Amino acid sequence: MMLDTGAALCCSVRQRRPQIQALGAPERPVVVTIREVAKESGFSSTTVSIVLNNAPLARYIPETTKKRIERAAKKLGYRPNLFARSLRSRRSHTVGVMVFDMTDPYCTPILRGIESSLYQASFLPILTDVHNERSRFERYLEMLLDRRVEALIVVANWLFVEIDVLGDLEKSNIPTAMIGRELQAGSISSVIVDNELGAHAAIEHLFLLGHRQIAFVRGPKRITDTAPRWKGVRNYAKAHGLDIDSELVMDLPESSDPLSSFDAGYKLTEELLHRKRPFTALMAFDDMTAFGAIRALNKAGIRVPEQCSVIGFDDIAHSSLLTPALTTVRQPMPEMGKMAVSIVSEGISAVQEKQKIIAQHRKLMPKLVIRDSTRLLS
Repeated sequence: MMLDTGAALCCSVRQRRPQIQALGAPERPVVVTIREVAKESGFSSTTVSIVLNNAPLARYIPETTKKRIERAAKKLGYRPNLFARSLRSRRSHTVGVMVFDMTDPYCTPILRGIESSLYQASFLPILTDVHNERSRFERYLEMLLDRRVEALIVVANWLFVEIDVLGDLEKSNIPTAMIGRELQAGSISSVIVDNELGAHAAIEHLFLLGHRQIAFVRGPKRITDTAPRWKGVRNYAKAHGLDIDSELVMDLPESSDPLSSFDAGYKLTEELLHRKRPFTALMAFDDMTAFGAIRALNKAGIRVPEQCSVIGFDDIAHSSLLTPALTTVRQPMPEMGKMAVSIVSEGISAVQEKQKIIAQHRKLMPKLVIRDSTRLLS
């Protein structure tokens, strides 16, 4: 009787095993092979492989045969082995995307533009955040090249300094686009905004509102955006007889943290107020600096924009959410990402056709966005 019970129990366990397995860890997916599709469709493995891999010989195979093979593949749930295909074709359909600091709000809309365009082009982005560290940049670059990315897009934030290792990419024949900086390396393309024109639009806006006593918080001296923006200010001031008081000009300090410009903007504005030099408007290097300046002004009992207008640069996401909403110069960040993808796509095509990669340098136009932080001087 005990034996019968034990046998019955074993039988019960065997019957329940599929249910028990279903409740546990999922099984590895079943891989459908070319041979199984061949058996289902009634054609040879060679013919099926040619059709499913869209090989050059596929153009000689009748459409009825192709459709029959494709229906069989769909029925069985066949998925191509992209890794094996990439080994055969020497293509990975991946693009390395290197960001210097993911926390920088400047990067987010650019990445959205990159991802959207790569998706439409059937490329997979491999994203790396190098934390503003040269050693991490070099290591990630090496890893991306080891994985045979077909192109590289580097999003350089305002802390970026030229990294000479990028010059080695010319030897690797990897199409590369830099967003936010223009390097001297001949093979590296660039997508930048016209900083001089953007600063010109900002100072013109304040001037037309009647402001003549204007304070400036410039960018760090080693940042490449700083010089063209200040050139735009000086050229406009000279052309319109606007005097720039050197006591009202401050410089952001060097920093390894892109968010530090908020604190720096706050402290520098406090220093401007302590100098007792009157000003009715303040032009900040970027939006984060402007946010800091507005907080310092509010703390000092100075209302924005009633007593002091403030303008920024970039138009990051929070600019429209601030109270008052920030007037700023918008960089077309999503478009910059899309432009970079377009450039490297052309480079990838050139590599496939065994042609020389031609570096492209695109400069996009900024746009003045007028909100509530600036007003006509009464």
